[in-house]
Amino acid sequence: MTGVGGFVLPTYPYDRLEPVEAVAKAVPGGMVDLSIGTPCDPPPPEVVAILSATDSERGYPTVAGSGRLVDAARNWISRRFGVSLERRHVGLCIGTKEFVAGVPQWLRLRTPERDTVLYPAVSYPTYEMGALLASCRAVPVPVRADGHLALEAIDPADAARALVLWSNSPSNPTGELDDLVVAAAWGRAHGVPVFSDECYSEFTWDGPPRTILSEGLEGVVAVHSISKRSNCAGLRVGFYAGDPDIVHFLVEVRRHAGFMVPGPIQFAGALALDDDEHVVVQRERYRHRLERLVEVFGAIDVKAALPAGGFYLWVAVPEGYPCEPGESPEWGFTRHLAARAGMLVSPGEFYGPDGAGYVRIAVVQPDEAIELAASRLLAH
Repeated sequence: MTGVGGFVLPTYPYDRLEPVEAVAKAVPGGMVDLSIGTPCDPPPPEVVAILSATDSERGYPTVAGSGRLVDAARNWISRRFGVSLERRHVGLCIGTKEFVAGVPQWLRLRTPERDTVLYPAVSYPTYEMGALLASCRAVPVPVRADGHLALEAIDPADAARALVLWSNSPSNPTGELDDLVVAAAWGRAHGVPVFSDECYSEFTWDGPPRTILSEGLEGVVAVHSISKRSNCAGLRVGFYAGDPDIVHFLVEVRRHAGFMVPGPIQFAGALALDDDEHVVVQRERYRHRLERLVEVFGAIDVKAALPAGGFYLWVAVPEGYPCEPGESPEWGFTRHLAARAGMLVSPGEFYGPDGAGYVRIAVVQPDEAIELAASRLLAH
């Protein structure tokens, strides 16, 4: 842990993987890193080319965003979800992680009498961390077997204190789809803004992509990114859209704080959002890799299934894998995959206590690396 004074930061989750990483790297042929969801495939070449061709690097960019990027976001939402938005419904962020981490702090300025962040009990760690960084209460909401938030389990006292309810669909790490209609209705009934993290929506395998905006804009905000859809995580381009009062407040806060997406990157982000063809290609890559690993795990008697969305396999740890003294099953299985196949994966506890007994496997390495790990697993 790190920190000074009263607040002590927890160890960053992936730093805890370093001993297992050493095991994976020792396997002949090297490690296949499937732990972090970092895209490995190429972004559209025109997106890279425009970074040095916009002549926008000298002046300060606008926090609200250039009309070009905001319009690209609006047009994408219209194409993908059939929802029409005005410019005042959209704001930009420097990648969605900083937005997720900062939202509780900004919303607490708006409603200081509230101090609670509700988020899925199995989820991306930054929902909880955003609450902690804002000195808020982080209250996990149970997730049902079908992937829907168990909203009926929320204590009325927690609902009365809630700044925000987070939904994540498709979910990181489970790939399940939430019922966004029900989530939006719950938020409106309780006066709680619902923020829907939809960054994996382009990789929805069970039916069409969904957005919470389909149910109207009142009290809801959808969060999107080009990091996953366009293999542009390094550009840090995200946007949020929805209730105009909430969006306006967040844009104004961010103007004062100077959270600006750089000018050249705004142009690149717009080009990425304008093009859907490269996303079709990327969908096929991820689908193929998911199917291949499901097949391989099945061949070694480890149950794995295609997710409803996203590019992660959420795999229950089978019985019988040896653990070291004091080691949990998910850490034992993580170490086993590293030693047997040079495969580095994420223990489920990274995503909350309810993730115990699972590992998350990100299919973010090239096909040849996936096949290398597969061949090692099948060889034993």
